[in-house]
Amino acid sequence: MALKDRRVLFISYNGMLDPLGQSQVIPYLRELSREGVRFTLLSFERADAYSQEGIARCESLRQQLAAHDIDWHWLRYHQRPSLPATVYDVAAGVNYARKLIRRNRIEMVHARSHIPATIALCLKKLFPLKMIFDVRGLMAEEYVDAEHWREGGLPFRLTKRAERSMLRATDGVVTLTERIWPIIKKWEGLRDRHVAHQVIPCCANLEVFKFDAEARARRREELNLCDRFTLVYSGSIGGWYMTDKMADFFVELLKRRTDAHFLWLTPARRELIDDLMSERGLSASQYTVLRAASADVPSYLSASDAGIAFYKPGFSKLATSPVKVTEYLACGLPFVINAGVGDSDELVTRERVGAMVRDFNAEEYARVAEGWMHVMEDKEGARQHAREVARRLFDLRGVGLERYARLYEEVLESD
Repeated sequence: MALKDRRVLFISYNGMLDPLGQSQVIPYLRELSREGVRFTLLSFERADAYSQEGIARCESLRQQLAAHDIDWHWLRYHQRPSLPATVYDVAAGVNYARKLIRRNRIEMVHARSHIPATIALCLKKLFPLKMIFDVRGLMAEEYVDAEHWREGGLPFRLTKRAERSMLRATDGVVTLTERIWPIIKKWEGLRDRHVAHQVIPCCANLEVFKFDAEARARRREELNLCDRFTLVYSGSIGGWYMTDKMADFFVELLKRRTDAHFLWLTPARRELIDDLMSERGLSASQYTVLRAASADVPSYLSASDAGIAFYKPGFSKLATSPVKVTEYLACGLPFVINAGVGDSDELVTRERVGAMVRDFNAEEYARVAEGWMHVMEDKEGARQHAREVARRLFDLRGVGLERYARLYEEVLESD
């Protein structure tokens, strides 16, 4: 097999104890390790990993990964002050990774996002390594869209300069969306240069995220939902996520489906949601707020009828593949999303698995909610169709694994 005994250092700035590491890093490494890849994993773990409970969780996970021939190492993630903390992490990562490369005879570095790619760029200057730049988002543009940086300001210019160096040095590129690749490949560093490339959206393990009729009945009884139409949002609130606009949409939905219920699955403080809903005249009986463990999320999604995800618009969102949308589909949920988020526009229009709002106003919400009610008359058909789309486009094994394996082979076997 082409990948047997190939030695790869995978660097992630997300921790493996974090939900993102659990769902979007570890499953891929486990699957690729079955194809023969011998992984050394370096991650940056948050403060929780260094508590007594965190140390025990790290040791347990280290043993689990070792059983899959994945050699896991971690460094502490530093957050503040932002720039010095990041510079420190990069320096620490380079210093530690040098030892791993020598000890484990690494052939290729897979850098998941910009900070790991900065580390990989330094390593490539020291060792004869192949490199994959896994572009999880447009870092500089995201900070501008979030109004933290000014376009053309010093942080923006420095980040774009570093990004050009990464693109110039990398042997392979991963993007999350089809929509952003024609733009990125014209940027300095990739322009007029052949580089291996794969579009790999955020996928889900369909053996974990799936519709479960028994779990649906159990959770709906637990939540006292009866036959109420349940709209779910799963994930963090604030920041990129337009929580207030999602609550506004629910108000319009209620006018057409008076028994509707909003299920918030979020680690955020309940008081934030309570304030949001009470400001709109909604009573506690019309919504539920839960801090669900990762393992319980599929059962709560099964208990729901549709999902929602509104993102702050901006150029950087063209590079976004919302993992929550993938998980909604995998559990059989059609969804509503705003326009301009990655490949979601085409997903909605071509696959007909949801609805799309083009403006954040009551008239648009009313239009979408009205049309959506007709689609949801056939809940079983909508559920089966959503699940089929997830299998075809977002299956971790059938899509994610196959594309990563092709990219690894192309990069490792290139001259």
